[in-house]
Amino acid sequence: MATNSSTIRKTGARKRGSGLAPMMALIGRNARAAAALLADASREQKDSALLAIAAGLRAHSQHILSANAIDVEAARNGNRPMAYIDRLALTPARIEAMARGVEDVAALPDPVGQTIAAWERPNGLRIARVRVPLGVIGMIYESRPNVTADAGALCLKSGNAVILRAGSDSMNSNKAIHECLVAGLREAGLPETAIQLVETPDRDAVGLMLAGLDGAIDVIVPRGGKSLVARVQAEARVPVFAHLDGVNHVYVARSADLAMATDIVLNSKLRRTGVCGAAETLLVDAACAPTHLAPLIRALIAAGCEVRGDAAAQGADAAVIPASEADWGTEYLDAVISVRVVNGVEEAIAHIARHGSQHTDAIVTEDRDEAELFLKRVDSAIVLHNASTQFADGGEFGMGAEIGIATGRFHARGPVGAEQLTTFKYVVRGSGQTRP
Repeated sequence: MATNSSTIRKTGARKRGSGLAPMMALIGRNARAAAALLADASREQKDSALLAIAAGLRAHSQHILSANAIDVEAARNGNRPMAYIDRLALTPARIEAMARGVEDVAALPDPVGQTIAAWERPNGLRIARVRVPLGVIGMIYESRPNVTADAGALCLKSGNAVILRAGSDSMNSNKAIHECLVAGLREAGLPETAIQLVETPDRDAVGLMLAGLDGAIDVIVPRGGKSLVARVQAEARVPVFAHLDGVNHVYVARSADLAMATDIVLNSKLRRTGVCGAAETLLVDAACAPTHLAPLIRALIAAGCEVRGDAAAQGADAAVIPASEADWGTEYLDAVISVRVVNGVEEAIAHIARHGSQHTDAIVTEDRDEAELFLKRVDSAIVLHNASTQFADGGEFGMGAEIGIATGRFHARGPVGAEQLTTFKYVVRGSGQTRP
């Protein structure tokens, strides 16, 4: 596919001629202008673009895979961890999943213009709270090329322009995916600058985005490792959808069915170890430890997972490595898990409050009252009963896709989908009323 003019190219001539700051300022101005047009676009026009994007991803899957192979090879040559390479790598199945995700977003109701609430005052004023786009989203992410498609689709559906700044490690993949996004916009008659990809590897581009690009960016969404998120939260001069580590827990309570617990623990930890919904700590109630602890540990080890545990876990299996205090707060993103025995649900909740990251935590139990206590008291964005933590995903929640999981408390929490990328305004209709 031919690269289009909406993509800001990393060329020596352009860089020398205009400099990074003017280049990024232009991206911001283009995004702001595109956002004004998108806010007024019809559902039919946006969905037409989304369906064209999905078709383009399928039609050009081989081009995307070839570009991705370059990135993956570079990661392997750089001795990147396997979990990192897993996040980076694309397959035909993953590209098909991206395309289906875009189609799922198209099938969602259009959040823009929805009336959230409406009422009439005694003086006859009719007041409505109506959803509107946020404006311009700045997306900063690493080694996850699927985010390019997910973020572009969700921002388009919600009427927002988006500026995508991916890591240089996935740039070839992102360029190929971005070409499909822009082609879909063009086919639907929408501005190509509604979805822009910043291609320069210059890290100063991130700093300029965090400063807001002269007021062009309304919110920043970071998605990546701890150092990236820490930088965004420390330097951003615009609102941020906070996304902390995924230090997620599975608590196996005293009445848990062992077979169910084993399935959930293995899936939570090992389905994909590099995703933010992967479990990092297993807590086992002392009341069921005599029957459940050793089988759970054996199943993890047999599946290729390293187990670090407290004294009780070490006593249950000689292969368990002693856990340090730091292990309880570590997001491994690898086939490693920490295991601790706790005295009941209250101690499990206390452990999660002390060491967790308010991302995703699960309880396995047949006791409904105990489950409800856990679900109510664990202060995380996502809490689950008898289900894997790997369901922490916007697509699995019926949102089509997500651009991240927010662990903060303001505006959005949990998976950030199209609806979470809107705000609201009050529309007031009168018949000549004046205030006394």
